[in-house]
Amino acid sequence: MNKSQTPRYIIIGLIFTWALYSIWPSIRFQTLSEEKKETMREEGTMEILEDKVIRQGLDLKGGMYIVLEVDLPALITNLAVNIDKPFEKTVEELSEQVNAPDADFFDLFKKAISKHNLRLPRYYHEYGSNVDDIVDRLNDESDDAINRVLEILRNRVDQFGVSEPTIQKQGNSRIIVELAGIQDPERARALLQSTALLEFYLVKDGELTNSLNLKIDKLLKGKEELEELVSGELDEGDDTTSVNVESVVSEDKTIPVSELFGDEDSEDDTSSAVVDQRLFDERPFSSLLRNLGGDMGVPEKNIYAIKKILSMEDVRVQLEAGNGQLFFGNEAQTITGLDGVEEKIIPLYHLEDAPDLTGGVIEEAREQIGSQAGSTAGQPIVLLDMNNDGAKQWSRITGANIGRRIAIVLDKKVHMAPFIREKIMQGGTQIEGFADMNEAKDIAIVLRAGALPVPVNIIEERIVGPSLGADSVRQGTISVIVGLCLVLLFMLIYYRVAGSIADLALIWNLLLVLAVLASLKATLTLPGIAALILTVGMSIDANVIIFERIREELRKGKTPRAAIDAGYSRAITAIVDANITTVIAALVLFQFGTGPVKGFATVLFWGILISMFTAIFVTRTIFNSFTKGKQLKTLSI
Repeated sequence: MNKSQTPRYIIIGLIFTWALYSIWPSIRFQTLSEEKKETMREEGTMEILEDKVIRQGLDLKGGMYIVLEVDLPALITNLAVNIDKPFEKTVEELSEQVNAPDADFFDLFKKAISKHNLRLPRYYHEYGSNVDDIVDRLNDESDDAINRVLEILRNRVDQFGVSEPTIQKQGNSRIIVELAGIQDPERARALLQSTALLEFYLVKDGELTNSLNLKIDKLLKGKEELEELVSGELDEGDDTTSVNVESVVSEDKTIPVSELFGDEDSEDDTSSAVVDQRLFDERPFSSLLRNLGGDMGVPEKNIYAIKKILSMEDVRVQLEAGNGQLFFGNEAQTITGLDGVEEKIIPLYHLEDAPDLTGGVIEEAREQIGSQAGSTAGQPIVLLDMNNDGAKQWSRITGANIGRRIAIVLDKKVHMAPFIREKIMQGGTQIEGFADMNEAKDIAIVLRAGALPVPVNIIEERIVGPSLGADSVRQGTISVIVGLCLVLLFMLIYYRVAGSIADLALIWNLLLVLAVLASLKATLTLPGIAALILTVGMSIDANVIIFERIREELRKGKTPRAAIDAGYSRAITAIVDANITTVIAALVLFQFGTGPVKGFATVLFWGILISMFTAIFVTRTIFNSFTKGKQLKTLSI
């Protein structure tokens, strides 16, 4: 071994060892049987292995394609003040119109305002005194809100652990999300749609709640439409299969609650609740409730009816007059009645009209299993740490309300409502009531990422099956192998021994590209496979330039050794110039592209850099090894 070549051999050896180490997990994963994979999942080792393999994009692995629409009507409603009935009606009509494709929301908004003769400065006096200025400001607010939604969704998905997700804006209010390898679509939907609005409300006193119920009962008793519905006789031929007889308060004639509030399109109609007619006549609201350990509870089948009642104008006015509101609990409780029949009950909480604290003060959220010494032993919980300002407010709130209950509300659902036993100085608390650890983890993710400034709705969703991805992988693999074999064969025939050196460098090049993808945890997509094939061509192109320069030098009568040195010297400038321009293009694609385009750019970028390295460094080392110390008269090229 020549001494001057030793550093080159060491560098090549180290890189080769690292490359094999990097791609071995991918090779091992592909050779595992499904039974072995399932066994490793049960043992908990599969997750470690999957973290080291080359990740596959949506087009190769399958997953979810989702189109979200930012709820702009909700945004302009949240920004408005002094909202009245005409404004609500206008926004409701606008919500129906904006669903049309390519609809310009704010153009429709201006037309709706003009149609209903609304004075816009009344609702947005801080944004200007004329319609155009106000609409321009609202448009700016919507752009800012959508950008924040994009950022928050990216943070959530990144923490969720999806490989190379695509999250990009489409049009004025739509966002496209591609999630590769998603195993739980329902969990993904919740992660994307959760507003993550965290609020802390004080719970109203029980006497105030009882008084509110009596007032609502009185309001409903006087409703003629309710009296007419309740007085209607059920014909013998009526279908009563949906009536849950076991939930009947007495043996008196019962009627489905869905009939009382009639909504033919309601999905709840198939599981209609029933109520004792005489009891309903006397207490239309309270009769739908159950006692739940000191709290109000709503049987699952009565949820629809309760929501309809709470949406009535008179009831809303009554709630506002009492400076309160009613929120449902997050989780149903199973209660066994006196008759031994189990019934699922959703808690209903009577809270103050405004939160005492919001989630904006949360600095950190982390999921864990409850301590064995506490009431949450073995249960998933989320621990919350507040910033300094939040800690001061939390200390003040808890210190001033010892003995009262405070509800922790996430996205308008109460997760828990514990009693305040003492003043809390450290600014920490916890959320309970999760079905499993995954739910707690997802809540912690969305709280860390922040609350969405405006709700988003799923308007399109497609599941890409793994079989489609498998077909893409198989076809892509075949294309790479066929292209590689044709190139290798051409180089052997045309350049002979020198061609075999180029072939060796080409295989080395592909190995390094795959190793880099695995190390960077980059995602291989179908365009990425195309970039890999392109890299093969670019790598050979560099070797062709070198070999042709060497041939030119040999024709001038130079020795093989001199021809090799001159060929590499003359070719290196052309190779670098040609490849640098391609590298710049790859960087631009990576910077401004999304999803598969980024995948293409990533593979192309590293492929070009590695091809230059192999063409200039690796092949030169091989040529030096063959020629150093030898008096060659001919060169097979």
